[in-house]
Formats: sequence, structure tokens, C-alpha cells
Amino acid sequence: GAYYATLAATPYALMHLALGRITQHSPWNSFTHSPPVDARHQAIVRPSPDLLYSACPFDLSAGPLEVRAWPIPGHYSSISVFDARTDVAYVRNDEQMAGRPMHLILALAGQAVVPQSGPDAADVVRVSGEKGVVLQRVLLNTPAELPVVDGLRKQARCHPLPR
Repeated sequence: GAYYATLAATPYALMHLALGRITQHSPWNSFTHSPPVDARHQAIVRPSPDLLYSACPFDLSAGPLEVRAWPIPGHYSSISVFDARTDVAYVRNDEQMAGRPMHLILALAGQAVVPQSGPDAADVVRVSGEKGVVLQRVLLNTPAELPVVDGLRKQARCHPLPR
């Protein structure tokens, strides 16, 4: 019994630890755009030095959250949503979005979300558990591009929907 209880609790414990580390530098429901990874700055285990990471730890207890990120021409980028169990609830990259902005609404089952239509319609992502993290990754082709790419990726937004 203890073995199965440990197996069931481990993903939640890992997410709790990860969110604890992330929220030391990043407020809830808001993106923090980390500097390029080097030996001095390494928030996650074995990060890629070619990727720029942005994280939005979320708490849906007060309502749904809106996430927006824009593609950066000529650069791979992705948005991933990890739920309270560390499961991937959503992932899309720039090729899948075909140049369109990434627009998501994160919500719990039962939270009201007004359906949208049109080219700017958001993907509604239902997650299990109130807390989790949205992770944005952007590939740098060369270190010299950092100032331009960094400015563009910092346009990403993560915020509670107005009530």
C-alpha cells in the first residue's frame, strides 16, 4: 500500500517542489523571462544553453488564466502547460501554430469560459489541479541574436481573465 501511495503522490510532490523553486523568482500568474542558461544560472536540471526559458507558475483557484505568446520569425518556439501532476496538458510549437500567435485560456473543469471564434480564438485547456506551470522555450540560432529575440519573447503574457 505504501508503495502505491508513494507512486501516486510523487508527481504532485515534484510539481510542488518545482513551483516552490520557480515562485522564488516569479510571481504567480505572470511570466518571468529567465536569462540565458550558464553554469551560474541553472534553475532546471540540464537545461539547454541554446534555449531561452520563460515560466508562468499558475494558480487557477480564483479563475481562468489567459496566456499569449507570439512567434519569432526564423526561430523555434513552444508553449507547454504542465498540470499539478506534472502531466503535459497542452503543447504547441511555432510550426503547429503556422505563424499565428499562441493564445490559450487555462481553466479547471467547471470554471466558466466564454467560447470564442475567429482568427484570435483561444484554445481552452482544462487542467487537473489548481496549480501548474506554463513553460515557453525559444531557440537562439546564435548568441548574437539575443537582444532582438529576448525583446520579442518578453512580449508573452500570462494573466488572470477579468471577471
